[in-house]
Amino acid sequence: MLCAPLLMGGACEKKANKPNDTGAINALDQAAATPGSGSAVAEGAVDTTPLTGVELGKLDADKTKVFYTLVGSLKSPCGKAHSLRTSFASDTSCKRAPFAVRYVVALLEDEATEQIARDEYAKKYEKAAGAPVKFDTSKAPHAGNDDARIKLVEFFDYECPHCQLFKPMMEQVLADKSGQVAAYFMMFPIESKHPDARGAAQAAIAASQQGKFKEMHDKLFEATPKISHDAVFGYAKELGLDMAKFEKAWAEASPQVTNDLKQGESAGVDSTPTLFFNDRKYEGPMYPKYIEMWIDEELAVNR
Repeated sequence: MLCAPLLMGGACEKKANKPNDTGAINALDQAAATPGSGSAVAEGAVDTTPLTGVELGKLDADKTKVFYTLVGSLKSPCGKAHSLRTSFASDTSCKRAPFAVRYVVALLEDEATEQIARDEYAKKYEKAAGAPVKFDTSKAPHAGNDDARIKLVEFFDYECPHCQLFKPMMEQVLADKSGQVAAYFMMFPIESKHPDARGAAQAAIAASQQGKFKEMHDKLFEATPKISHDAVFGYAKELGLDMAKFEKAWAEASPQVTNDLKQGESAGVDSTPTLFFNDRKYEGPMYPKYIEMWIDEELAVNR
């Protein structure tokens, strides 16, 4: 059984007939169809020479063997024509190699199969990155400093249970990486499934205009699914907001919600939560441990 980090990939889909992609765990269904994914060299004797500074104490014998198989067969994370092992051991120009090795170790520690580890590695290091997406976040509620080196943009829905589960994880990342990360919250209500999500998004935007976004954000997720129009206005009163200003701001927030939706749809967002990492879609497990590994690597490689 996969433990929590690799299970945190659920999403609320915008289209009812779209299969639910659960991130790392869906690789189980694809393993038979893509047996060679991520391979850099042909199978043969596995080099089990220890890698300097790499701690494998949490891996049992079988997982340790898988680790050495992977580092010897996965491609260089820097696009070189050699393996991850070679990049780590002798290619000093490949700054990503130590992070890539630790990423593989982390996946195996979290009970990833060899195929899942290959697929997750491929998503991070081998797939051609699409063009960066520039969002207009000027009106989006946010946490962290605007000049932070890491910019996270989350598209979410207040009625989505997966967004509710991801909320404390985003908060952990922001706390752990304080000063290094800014997070921008973009509204993506899936109205065909969640009829109260738009009104809740408008309430969050309206509360932000009185400096109470976080308080309303917390309250809406805490109260979900009780976020009807009357309910959210009741929460505004509980938070001590100026109700005349709140009511006006709530009504005026609808175009901003629509603009957020359009920006997300243009970027290919079709489920929530969806996270963008420095203008590119985040493809790793939706768990603080992995998001923070991406952050650490980005900060170190692009000093």
